[in-house]
Amino acid sequence: MPELLHTKPFTVRYYEVGPSRLVRPATLLDYLQDAAAEHASLLQIGVEQLHHRGLTWVLSRLRLTVGRYAGVGEAVLVRTWPSTRGSLSSYREFEVLDQAGEIVARATTAWVVLDLVRRRPVRLAGVLPDYLLEPRRAIADDFPPLPRAEAPEREVRFKVRRSDLDMNRHVNNAVYVGWALESVPEQVAEALRPVDIEIGYRAEALAGDTILARCAPEAGAAPDRFLFEISRAKDGAELARLRVNWG
Repeated sequence: MPELLHTKPFTVRYYEVGPSRLVRPATLLDYLQDAAAEHASLLQIGVEQLHHRGLTWVLSRLRLTVGRYAGVGEAVLVRTWPSTRGSLSSYREFEVLDQAGEIVARATTAWVVLDLVRRRPVRLAGVLPDYLLEPRRAIADDFPPLPRAEAPEREVRFKVRRSDLDMNRHVNNAVYVGWALESVPEQVAEALRPVDIEIGYRAEALAGDTILARCAPEAGAAPDRFLFEISRAKDGAELARLRVNWG
């Protein structure tokens, strides 16, 4: 029987770091996604198992806090577990531990099951088998709506590449973080690192789409807190909102 808490080891590779020699935020999200996918498969609710039924998992909300970024060559352990399950969404938690067993990052996420034909969420009752839940939250966050990036100060344009797509044939959730962080002012990106990342996913991005990433300081907040909006250029559809604290 699968363990309630699932662990998966990773070693930070040279191609997963930037000039700081520390793991990139988007790569850290890849680690979380990989551990979650492995555990879901063991619980018989993995993406490939759902695909056979015309369904898939889609990430709707994420909150990641980082106390310390692991360096190149460093081993880390991702611990993950499902914490709650509602009518439309299921929460999954994460802790990232270093070699000394210290927690260096935490995350909480909300997922929905999507009908692949209708591209709409479905109710979980009757769709997913029963599985054990550990109600402990890695981060106590009920995911209130994120504010828009009003009066953005910077805008960066991207073209969705085929390599940005995942098994669901839309842009992988970690790619949005990379887009957003590219739009932050240079002096912030050079001096600081993201220590608290919140994301609300709103719509899909597909191959060939042109994407706009806009960045604005959050009004009335600390000077190192920024809001981001990811949208599709051709119709202005909002794809994601982010809030990032830098430290």
